[in-house]
Amino acid sequence: MRLIFRIGLILLSVLAALVVAGTGYEALQRYLAAKNHQPPGEMVNIGDRRIQLNCTGNGSPTVVFESGLGISGSLDWSAVQPSVSKVTRACSYSRAGIMWSDRSSEAQDAKSVAEDLHRALQVAGERAPVVLVGQSLGGAYIMTYTGYYPADVSGLVFVDASHPDQLQRLKDVMPSADTRIPKLGASLSWTGVVRALAPGMIQRAPNQSDADYRAILAYAPMSLGPMLQENDSLPETLAQAGRFRNLGSRPIYVLTATAPFSPAALASMHITDAQGLQVRDIWTQLQNDEASWSSNSRHEFVDSDHDIQLERPDVVVKAVLSVVREVRRRA
Repeated sequence: MRLIFRIGLILLSVLAALVVAGTGYEALQRYLAAKNHQPPGEMVNIGDRRIQLNCTGNGSPTVVFESGLGISGSLDWSAVQPSVSKVTRACSYSRAGIMWSDRSSEAQDAKSVAEDLHRALQVAGERAPVVLVGQSLGGAYIMTYTGYYPADVSGLVFVDASHPDQLQRLKDVMPSADTRIPKLGASLSWTGVVRALAPGMIQRAPNQSDADYRAILAYAPMSLGPMLQENDSLPETLAQAGRFRNLGSRPIYVLTATAPFSPAALASMHITDAQGLQVRDIWTQLQNDEASWSSNSRHEFVDSDHDIQLERPDVVVKAVLSVVREVRRRA
């Protein structure tokens, strides 16, 4: 019995030492992240906290990029924004708690996201009209923004964007994601465990610079929890977006990814090849519906995976500038 007790004490001592070492390591790395990876653009004070906003170029309308559910924030658009900003004003930003932006204590649904973005643009002096570009869940966010601030929005681009009905339509084919392990990791991020695992879990994306990739890794432990907050609000976010499907005659451009799911993607979604084909078919139907929300729309199918803005930035640039030209023609 004494031997077991001693072994237990030794194990507890080792565990405590690891936690202390991990906590110190994480604190140091967070200091280095802030020192070595400065936010592009500016930190905009929206009242109780700050939002990172990166605006470049000149001209009207202003293109505003909204990223999907993830931890990359404004860096999701680093392969697209430079080309767009040669033609007009272009802004990307990081939502609450993602990358450099301060965390919010509020639920992160579409209404909260729209209010944050609107306030950040106002404080920074960015002027309407805007063309909103949303990838994945960003599509729901830009729909909601348009619903709350319709006079500001003159056009939209949906980049393989989420649809308000997707949870209902896909529930029999694709199981809900299990977030228990990521949430456990987020709750233990202060111990350094997320930082230790991040390089093996986060792959460098196509057309992503080494500097951007290193910044994303550096901020991953801080961004994971806020991303999961957004995921928890997904049903409410899609429901809010679904109230604003009528986009009138605004020019919209819908880009839909058509590349077959990779084995890794199928494994991450816990579906078979056959189910993957079903998901693609349902997704195409939903994307066709998105293209019907305006009387002035274009729909293009793209040989790409879900992150078209990283794999085929040229296609996204073309779509965005097409809408910009149409807005200018109308003006």
